Amino acid sequence: MESSHRNLTQQLVHELGKSILQGKYIAGDSMPSEANICTQYNVSRTATREAVKMLTAKGLISSRPRQGIKVLELKNWNLFDTDVLSWILIGKPDLYMLRYFLQLRLAIEPEAAFLAAQYASEENLQDIENALSRMKDAQKGYDDTHEADIEFHKSILTASNNPFFTQLKNFTETALKVNIRFTNRMKAVTKEEYQAHVDIFEHIKNNNAQAASDAAMITQNATLAIVNEQITNLELEIANELVTS
Repeated sequence: MESSHRNLTQQLVHELGKSILQGKYIAGDSMPSEANICTQYNVSRTATREAVKMLTAKGLISSRPRQGIKVLELKNWNLFDTDVLSWILIGKPDLYMLRYFLQLRLAIEPEAAFLAAQYASEENLQDIENALSRMKDAQKGYDDTHEADIEFHKSILTASNNPFFTQLKNFTETALKVNIRFTNRMKAVTKEEYQAHVDIFEHIKNNNAQAASDAAMITQNATLAIVNEQITNLELEIANELVTS
């Protein structure tokens, strides 16, 4: 019975969380009262109250007497929470969200490569090399390009042997999956892109920390530049539409 109650609470948390990330409720909006949520989703008042508390802890909503339940702005969300990250993927991430992801990856991944060059174990190096092999196989259609690329970057975070970086693997995976939506990456990586990943690995393997960091910085900056260009073009299109309307 207790397990069933927890499952109902978790289900309600996910339904409400997805509704927010999919744009059903936006920042500043009032959500239904706890009593209305109970009726709408056919769950108990206790399960509803716990779900509201969980979403409040994740920073998505605020719930106060006489003010009701309101959706909070993005800046309040716990974006490293695994639930929030999963809701972003099934929601409506835009180019600006992608840029936020990339800006943080730019700060994180070169340093992770730097640390990996100093502290990676043989097992860590093998994991990175296996991911590279998967990327190579993907060029021939024998593996999934995106999954192999994600595994490569997650392996480097692990190889940093910094527990804070290691816990950013879910964030990095989500960032890469959001990136796929906007870069039309349905094909395998190019030879140049694959070689850029090889270069990072070789520098890590050879304990050349600064070179590993520089190589990772190059790949991150290149992706960010593409997204910045897309955003600029989008803003120009919007400006032109406003002028002509």
